[in-house]
Amino acid sequence: MPKAQARPEIVVLLCDADFKRRRETNTWHHLDGRPFSKDEQSLVRRATRVEFEEIASQLKRYRNYRRTMDEAPDALEQFLAPFMERLAEKKLGNAVELMNEDERAELDRLLGLIVEPVRPFAPYTF
Repeated sequence: MPKAQARPEIVVLLCDADFKRRRETNTWHHLDGRPFSKDEQSLVRRATRVEFEEIASQLKRYRNYRRTMDEAPDALEQFLAPFMERLAEKKLGNAVELMNEDERAELDRLLGLIVEPVRPFAPYTF
């Protein structure tokens, strides 16, 4: 029996859900405070374990992305340390001259992480 697929429209809706149930409306709300429409409420009531597992998987990937972004400055410092130790004049340009192609690629990756703004979570992005 093939594994059930998550329905993207449900995953997207659940990713934008504030799961606090409001007694006055007896419904969920979007993260921006708007109440779910009747159609949206009906759709989320049909959510399966597969959809919730997909959301959990996406959120896990996002947390890993955030951790990588948060750790990038320290990772860059650790990466550059051995090169800087070998230099009399400790400048990034001088360190680059000591690097091979793979090391320059890693430097570019780390610098890219530092200058790139952190993206907010969005369904099916991470």
